[in-house]
Amino acid sequence: MSVIQSVNGSVIPTQKDQALREVAQKLEASFLAEMLKSAGLGKTSDHFGGGAGEEQFGSFLLQEQAMQMVKAGGIGLSESLFQALKEKQNDA
Repeated sequence: MSVIQSVNGSVIPTQKDQALREVAQKLEASFLAEMLKSAGLGKTSDHFGGGAGEEQFGSFLLQEQAMQMVKAGGIGLSESLFQALKEKQNDA
């Protein structure tokens, strides 16, 4: 069994479930970061002209913004991925 029930009946996720959920959230965050980048959110403006350094650190900002979106509920991709990974793990 992959979940543990406490005395009061609430479900306590196992370490494997927590690890799978974390991987699914990171994957959703990477997907969202690419979508934000494609939408032009991380595009540097001509006003600052920070060059290559600004572009490199801008990707970290996009990744963190995407992770915060996932933590706030995201688009539901991580939950679908988590369920698929969990089914795959249970089949093995």
